[in-house]
Amino acid sequence: MVASDLDRTLIYSAAALGLTMPDARAPRLLCVEVYQGRPLSYVTETAAGLLAELGDGDAAVFVPTTTRTREQYLRVNLPGPAPRYAVCANGGHLLVDGEPDPEWHAAVRARLDEECVPLAEVQAHLAAAADPAWLRTHRTADDLFAYLVVERELLPGDWVKELAVWAQERGWTVSLQGRKVYAVPKPLTKSAAVREVARRTGAERTLAAGDSLLDADLLLAADVAWRPGHGELAEAGWTAPTVTALPERGVAAGERILREFLRAVGEDPRA
Repeated sequence: MVASDLDRTLIYSAAALGLTMPDARAPRLLCVEVYQGRPLSYVTETAAGLLAELGDGDAAVFVPTTTRTREQYLRVNLPGPAPRYAVCANGGHLLVDGEPDPEWHAAVRARLDEECVPLAEVQAHLAAAADPAWLRTHRTADDLFAYLVVERELLPGDWVKELAVWAQERGWTVSLQGRKVYAVPKPLTKSAAVREVARRTGAERTLAAGDSLLDADLLLAADVAWRPGHGELAEAGWTAPTVTALPERGVAAGERILREFLRAVGEDPRA
């Protein structure tokens, strides 16, 4: 099974395209997401071909694994056949042929109620702690977690660290990704949903990729994993014995990750 984060791992917004090394040649791009009539996310033409090859093959199950809500995920039109399974809302929803599995979602809800303070308490704290000088908007995702859209250059350096300490004591984690500050319950993980897909499909080996702190549990749970040379994990110098830290950044990293997936799938068809 191949479980991969999407944003800033395989697909890139116009802003994130600047992550590519400055001396790299301008890549030819394919738009994979349109929102309100405007192009929003891209892959390179090379990555599109690699994605199609990965999805068309019989050797692996490709599972997009994202923090996006179901609605946000379904806006993305990845090259190749539509994946049978997808993980959305950081593991809060397991989609089967585009539809959420209600039993999985109910089990996740029960665990959050048991182990974490309610979302409403976190929302209230975020509203009180955020400064209008740098806060653009405050949102929730599928009533599972919250995030802020901020002016990154105005965000005080210690604010996220202080929020992380507050959240840790209440069963939540904090992650800064681009212009978004996420507050996510600790039990809400991509890895748990991916393990469920592996159980259902009989996959004996899992390959994974991701760039953010919210991907760390997924990378650790995989047999083999990769992270790009940009993102929250790269900035922290994070790695693990089964995780390869790639030097490539931006869309070049997306291409490299897809090549690594295809190479590894070819070596072991049980993935």
